[in-house]
Amino acid sequence: MVASGLVMKFWFPNVPAIVWSIVFLMLIVILNLLSTKAYGESEYWFASIKVITVIIFIVIGLANIIGIMGGEAVGFKNFTIGDAPFVGGAKSIFMIFLIAGFSFQGTELVGIAAGESEHPEKTIPKAIKTIFWRILLFYLGTIFVVGALVPYTEAGVETSPFTMVFERVGISFAASLMNGVILTSILSCGNSGMYASTRMLYAMDKDGKAPKFLSKVNKRGVPVNSLIATTLVASACFLTGVCAENTVYVWLVAASGLAGFISWLGIAVCHYRFRKAYIYQGMDLNKLKYKAKLFPLGPILAFILCIVVVLGQGLSYLQQETIDISGLIAAYIGIPIFIVLWIVYKVKHKTKMVSLEDVDLNTNHK
Repeated sequence: MVASGLVMKFWFPNVPAIVWSIVFLMLIVILNLLSTKAYGESEYWFASIKVITVIIFIVIGLANIIGIMGGEAVGFKNFTIGDAPFVGGAKSIFMIFLIAGFSFQGTELVGIAAGESEHPEKTIPKAIKTIFWRILLFYLGTIFVVGALVPYTEAGVETSPFTMVFERVGISFAASLMNGVILTSILSCGNSGMYASTRMLYAMDKDGKAPKFLSKVNKRGVPVNSLIATTLVASACFLTGVCAENTVYVWLVAASGLAGFISWLGIAVCHYRFRKAYIYQGMDLNKLKYKAKLFPLGPILAFILCIVVVLGQGLSYLQQETIDISGLIAAYIGIPIFIVLWIVYKVKHKTKMVSLEDVDLNTNHK
């Protein structure tokens, strides 16, 4: 919601960002309030616009790299100018891990959506198998094209690198076009986040891990109280009305991005112990509807890399001559929040680690 307000300043520089944050938050709440179908349909169109644009971008970018468009072939010289390709070394890499990870977060929604899918045993494995190729094309493909066409010496936050690529091949309306696409991508992110958050709260309530009132659903099957609770937290975007917009944006991205990495740590541990318990209890792996490849290396590698990112992404603030306290707090704000919530839950419910033989693999098992 903060980002949407910043994007809208491109067309309406005199309208406060908080106005757009309110408008778009209301839109996303309404879409999620209607039904899961309304969420899915809106997400389909949001994603379609993004996917089509990215494909066009990659095609035009590759044509520019080899010289079919824009005259002389650009080639790969921009990967080696100055201090490229690793400008700033390890410190800079750690600095961008959290923001990059924030952009990737959401791929785990395929698991959350399983609970409301008509035939999850067929559709979910199919969706999971395509995620790798989608990441390879839409994330790494676009980064490769941007890196080849836009030297880091000309890049900045004022103009999107996607816009710069289109402008270089003579598409005059590129700025408005890409700004519109970026807006739909942001709304897609907010839409997915709202859906995931409400379903997580609903599931936690059902498991006795959240206040009881959160599981109430309307006649369309939408957990209304969970949606209201999520909306109240999302209202933090209104801080842009009293604080610097960029500062609020960085803090919110850092807090939610770090929370996402902590969630991934939990997913890696759960997956590892699920498979171990499945085998320990003598169950047949061939009966699983989907078996993740590279087990146990996959979850172990995911766990280690997430730990590296969680602990390392604030090191750059410590290595400066004068420690950036604000940046350091923003980088690590999610850790104490998680630890406090975890300790309170452990103390209140007196929970212990469940042994492999006691892991429940039968409840709701199909």
